[in-house]
Amino acid sequence: MSIFEGLMLLCFGISWPVSIVKAVRTRTVSGKSPLFMLIVICGYASGITHKLIYARDWIIVLYIINLLLVATDMSLYYYYSGNTPEEKAAR
Repeated sequence: MSIFEGLMLLCFGISWPVSIVKAVRTRTVSGKSPLFMLIVICGYASGITHKLIYARDWIIVLYIINLLLVATDMSLYYYYSGNTPEEKAAR
């Protein structure tokens, strides 16, 4: 286990709840990229796979939490994707 790996995951993990709360509060997802979120999900899935195969330790919990947070943010993207300011004004 590396303390730096854990710190990196904690730092990244702080940003996702902020993004989720903003999406829920404003009901808009402008500026978010589903492709970027998919790439991040693949990265976390790769980290989880590495931990399962080569280096089982508690850091895997941070990978799983981060993956779930990004998946939540991505689902909010698709849920709110029709709520852009332009579409709200057209209604």
